[in-house]
Amino acid sequence: MRAVGYQRSLPIDDPKSLEDIEIDKPTAGDHDLLVKVKAIAVNPVDTKIRMRAEPDSGYKVIGWDAVGEVVETGSKVKGFSAGDRVWYAGDLTRPGCNAEYQAVDYRIASHAPSTLDDTQAAAMPLTTITAWELLFDRLQIDAPSPHKKRNLLIIGGAGGVGSILTQLAVQLTNATVIATASRPESQQWVKALGAHHVIDHSKPLGEQIESLGIGQVTDVACLTHSEQYFEQSMAFMAPQGRFSLIDDPAEPLDIRLMKQKSISLHWEFMYTRSMFTTDDMIKQQELLQSVANLVDNHQVRSTLGQNFGPMNAENLRKAHSALETHKTIGKIVLTVEE
Repeated sequence: MRAVGYQRSLPIDDPKSLEDIEIDKPTAGDHDLLVKVKAIAVNPVDTKIRMRAEPDSGYKVIGWDAVGEVVETGSKVKGFSAGDRVWYAGDLTRPGCNAEYQAVDYRIASHAPSTLDDTQAAAMPLTTITAWELLFDRLQIDAPSPHKKRNLLIIGGAGGVGSILTQLAVQLTNATVIATASRPESQQWVKALGAHHVIDHSKPLGEQIESLGIGQVTDVACLTHSEQYFEQSMAFMAPQGRFSLIDDPAEPLDIRLMKQKSISLHWEFMYTRSMFTTDDMIKQQELLQSVANLVDNHQVRSTLGQNFGPMNAENLRKAHSALETHKTIGKIVLTVEE
């Protein structure tokens, strides 16, 4: 089958950083769906893995966002049949979706929203899982709290995770949502997604939050450059607040700053359940299905930003290059042609 892969970690302007290749079609294991991939999206994790993880031999195929059609099911699969249209973000320890076919564990996939086309749907799974787990498993935004009112600050609101996190927080919680964006076009994007307040992360955050007159921030979802925002967050956060992050800080975070206010630190890594085959692995199927229902009820919209055309090495290199600028809005998607 056709795929895109690499043998060495190279800068994205090198033609060999991603190459068009032919590899064997995968087979479905006991818990797997074999999926004919229809569309994929790219994420910052794609660029990180490309630069950090070289294959032991042959080519490495990456990609963790897809929508496609089930063509075969494993013996232990429940709830899916050939012909079903599914969406999923896959497993970091297995070959990715930059290919015509992919085998994926049924417990981390769900039926795709019927109201979205393939490109619109492919934009969402990875960021949806990240945002849902961050909100409800890490920040526990719907759990009893020492605060009468939850004020959630989303740093990096216009990116892939921020775009769905904003919508889920507005639709499913009672929290006041403050999202950050620095450019007029990204500020408009976040407003359209329903953020109650929008502030500029290129300027000091504390003063802007105070000017809103809504009280202290109880929860922070830091989605980018956490080392730049950690110290100032500790200054304006409420006692017994929660600080969460998804990135790899470029510098160590001084967690001693959290002590006096008893602020807690929470990592979100959406591959944890699949990587360690946790007992609650099927929670990812359940949350994806919940969001598919929200989409079909017109409560949540796709976070598709740009369509870069057919999936091939040239277009994927362009997509990776765009992500490495850290200025994309929403998600970049490509189609997998017959």
